[in-house]
Amino acid sequence: MTRPCFLVVDREHSQSISTRKLVIETAKFNVLTAYSAEEALETIRKFPAVDGVVIDADMAEMSGAGFIPELRKFAPKITVIGVGGPLVQECEGADYKLESFDPRKLLALLEKLRPQDAAKVEERNRELEKKERGLEEETR
Repeated sequence: MTRPCFLVVDREHSQSISTRKLVIETAKFNVLTAYSAEEALETIRKFPAVDGVVIDADMAEMSGAGFIPELRKFAPKITVIGVGGPLVQECEGADYKLESFDPRKLLALLEKLRPQDAAKVEERNRELEKKERGLEEETR
């Protein structure tokens, strides 16, 4: 099973783990992280099969007007989700805009975008839990 992969572009320092990254990992999707627009573009060049990009729309050095067209040169059909406060409306070119940093809203959007993949991941989780319960019962 191939899990969807999302690139999270966040202003947090590499010593921190962003909430957005954790939310996506909790959904059992794969995550790559970039801490600047430049790093995000470099990552997309290296990993062109990324399914979507989640960007912090409030990042000062990265306006949607500049970043998203550059991104689409390398990945024309990639899904872009802008997350942020009032500046998310300025995230020109984003396919989806979330004005809230509420992790549940991001998770709901990702699952809506990839319903078949989310269902496969859930099914696989149930299978693994069954196997784990069976092994626990055998060891008792």
